[in-house]
Amino acid sequence: MINYKEKLTLHREFYPSKDIETSIESDRGRILSSSAFRRLQKRTQVFALELNASIRTRLTHSIEVAQNARYISKTILSLLKQQNKLEEYNLIELENAFISTAEMSSILHDIGNPPFGHFAEETINKWLKTNVIPIFENLKSSTKELQELKNILIKDICNYDGNAQAIRIITKLQRLNLSYSQIISVLKYTRAAYEDKPSNQESLNYLKKKPGFYFSEKEIIEKIQKELNIKKSHRFPITYIMEAADDISYLTADLEDSVEKGILSLDDIYRIIKNECIKQNDTFLLQIVEKQYEKAKKNEEPYQFNMFFTFLRVNLVTNFVNHVANIFINNHESIFEGSFNFALLEYDKQSDYFKALQIIKEVSTKYIYQNKDVQTLDLKAYKIINSLFDIYFPLLKLDSHDFAKLLKDEKIDCFISRRLIKRVSSKQIVAYKNEIEKIDRLNDEEVEIFERYYRTRLIIDYISGMTDDYALEEYKILFAMN
Repeated sequence: MINYKEKLTLHREFYPSKDIETSIESDRGRILSSSAFRRLQKRTQVFALELNASIRTRLTHSIEVAQNARYISKTILSLLKQQNKLEEYNLIELENAFISTAEMSSILHDIGNPPFGHFAEETINKWLKTNVIPIFENLKSSTKELQELKNILIKDICNYDGNAQAIRIITKLQRLNLSYSQIISVLKYTRAAYEDKPSNQESLNYLKKKPGFYFSEKEIIEKIQKELNIKKSHRFPITYIMEAADDISYLTADLEDSVEKGILSLDDIYRIIKNECIKQNDTFLLQIVEKQYEKAKKNEEPYQFNMFFTFLRVNLVTNFVNHVANIFINNHESIFEGSFNFALLEYDKQSDYFKALQIIKEVSTKYIYQNKDVQTLDLKAYKIINSLFDIYFPLLKLDSHDFAKLLKDEKIDCFISRRLIKRVSSKQIVAYKNEIEKIDRLNDEEVEIFERYYRTRLIIDYISGMTDDYALEEYKILFAMN
């Protein structure tokens, strides 16, 4: 039975609000005022270290996604109202909570992304697998249970993912104390980082295709799931809206930025999309693109670009929003339960919308993401991220006693570590200390394993939390380039 009073609640870790409107506004204020949100203005969307303010950053992308989520949510509520379902689903007086939760989950959805975008995720994991696994393997584990624990934490630590890092930032590093509904709405994928990737035949395999949270946040995720009656590996219903809003934002954004960057021209984009549509026997996208191209060409040269993308975006977004809203309504029970094992835009693979999305993705991959200049930026990012982890590696190689002394500002033999620890954020160190306080009553071997896990998280938190320009500047400083 669909009952949104079970999902949109007042529950939060500390100081719950007295009513839902106050709770929602509290969440909005905390999110929009957070430093993690502000840092998105200096994080790569596609083009790293971009000086042109017209090019999208993670911040401007997230704002666009939030607007799409707001539009989708309002459309869903309007359809439900037409069907006289708002009262039946206990959405009366929860409409604003429904819309705002979708909007704010979209603002937060990229908050865990590292500097330089998704390429940096792969770089971080490669470095961790090469350098951290040997450290863990050398830790004592005299029982089968301890060896299993060690294996779980090794797998977890080597599966860095921006989605899982977002949950960690919200709950541990920024301590935003958001409502449980708002936190769980950000959980795009429902698999823990220490769990195996599901097979294609497994139920909920789409929902579990990527890590959604780390072992370090397992306790809070399970607590929220229990409070909001969400089964293990199931999704929060509003998360489907956030995901669709993100997918819709990519329809024109990267193409538009590629013209700003001079990678493609307006005529190039029209020709490429037209040819791809003809090749794939698509008429839906082709008709929209042709109409907007002809309309734009009637304007003076400086305005053709803006006219084309403005009207193309409006036309596509309107069509796609109505499409995903109908899919949401038609599959409402499984979406509410969190067992709907698809992205809303990928559910009907025969639809014009899915085909259009695939065409645009293919064009972007071939002509933008594989562009030589874009890939050169990826190579620079690879060097910067690897080098930063290399230089902070001495902090991971210390034994736990020396690291404890280091945090107390006591002298140890490793003079490099004494200097490196001063550069790490105090918030991240406090998060580490809080975790260590929880494990001090375990046996010695278990304490050593957990301590190394949380110390590794500390270094990952610090480097992955950098903005693009800060990471570059830190690289230059520590490698004596300034």
